[in-house]
Amino acid sequence: MTLVAGVDSSTQSCKVVVRDAGSGRLVREGRAAHPDGTEVDPAAWTSALRAALTEAGGLDDVAAVAVGGQQHGMVCLDEDGEVVRPALLWNDTRSAGAAADLVTELGGPVTGGKAWADAVGLVPVASFTVAKLRWLASHEPENAARTAAVCLPHDWLTWQLAGTPGLDALVTDRSDASGTGYWSTTTGEYRPDLLERAFGRTPVVPTVLGPAQQAGVVVGPGGAVLGPGAGDNAAAALGINAEPGDVVVSIGTSGVVSTVSTVPMADPTGTVAGFADATGHFLPLVTTLNAARVLDATARLLGVDHAELSRLALSAPPGAGGLVMVPYLEGERTPNRPHATGALHGLTLATSDPAHLARAAVEGLLCGLADGLAAVAAGGTPVRRVFLVGGGARSEAVRRIAPAVLGVPVLVPPPGEYVADGAARQAAWVLTGGDTAPVWPAASTETYEADPVPFVRERYAAVRDLTAERS
Repeated sequence: MTLVAGVDSSTQSCKVVVRDAGSGRLVREGRAAHPDGTEVDPAAWTSALRAALTEAGGLDDVAAVAVGGQQHGMVCLDEDGEVVRPALLWNDTRSAGAAADLVTELGGPVTGGKAWADAVGLVPVASFTVAKLRWLASHEPENAARTAAVCLPHDWLTWQLAGTPGLDALVTDRSDASGTGYWSTTTGEYRPDLLERAFGRTPVVPTVLGPAQQAGVVVGPGGAVLGPGAGDNAAAALGINAEPGDVVVSIGTSGVVSTVSTVPMADPTGTVAGFADATGHFLPLVTTLNAARVLDATARLLGVDHAELSRLALSAPPGAGGLVMVPYLEGERTPNRPHATGALHGLTLATSDPAHLARAAVEGLLCGLADGLAAVAAGGTPVRRVFLVGGGARSEAVRRIAPAVLGVPVLVPPPGEYVADGAARQAAWVLTGGDTAPVWPAASTETYEADPVPFVRERYAAVRDLTAERS
């Protein structure tokens, strides 16, 4: 039996799965926590990876490994390969002003947005690496001057596994490169002019590898082959075996709506980011900052666990009697309101109870994702299926209310580590070297259906727009 390993280095933790390359059967797995915060010393990711690998039995008998990781972060290295400063994560919003400046410099919100979308498939917001580099150049010029190379979290870990063989050996893949803001999904090439505009010069950036191209070998016993890795969303799509027309709605630390497409998408409004996927196709995607933590916060506010939160939400009527939660508890990325806060609207004597609040929280979370579904579908790829994944999908209330808010039936695979699974599947692909990833048996899914309730989204949209001026 040939074994492959997949890594998911997410915001909150590192997960490792070891699977049979032929059948995809899970053999063993491991996990380790990451520190909290929106900036992290990358050494913490390396330590967590080592701990997770140890728990998963190591790589000595593994033939290939690939890393999926949180997108957009900024890892700055000096000429000796040392980390210059803690990495800024995707959810660090201090670069919001820098993003706005970059759009303005290319013509303002409308003209500039179109220019960026045409160039690289996205419009800068605080999350993207290009905005973080502008922030660094403006606010920490000494650190910027020391920076010889810039890479992303998954690139960093792949480089660590390879033994840090030099800055020129940094590699990435199409999916993660497409989230930087200086790589074009249309041409498949970097835009050094945009990188220089943001940073003032062009540091070393990782070489972009093809979907099944070998990235090197792991230093140490076994010498496992390294895959190019992928951004977490692309890895999850590969792990769930999403095909063109499939929409994946992921409710984790962030909320993500993405669809596999055979053509690139460029949205001048910036609502949809025109990413690439891990197979050679494209992955138009909408991200919200607020997702599963909305459920965590509401459960904490009500003093209940998640099972009771679901029971309460399902006991209240659709629309929560007019009570609406706009759940911008950490600012928001879609719409781009980095300094916004949450809002509760429609409190009456009749809605001032735990059940209505629980329902409003679940519906508010899902309404943001429903807006994302409409946006990616507007790209022209017909919606074939909707998969609901991530920690938030374990909520019974989310599963049962989702089809009513999203307006389509929802397929829910069993809980799993789909980012790590996608990375493992890529590792198996690197071993076979074929034109397509090996086919592993699809996980069984549960289907949830409900009559659409458009008035919920209409009410949510009205309240969301009421709060816009306070952002």
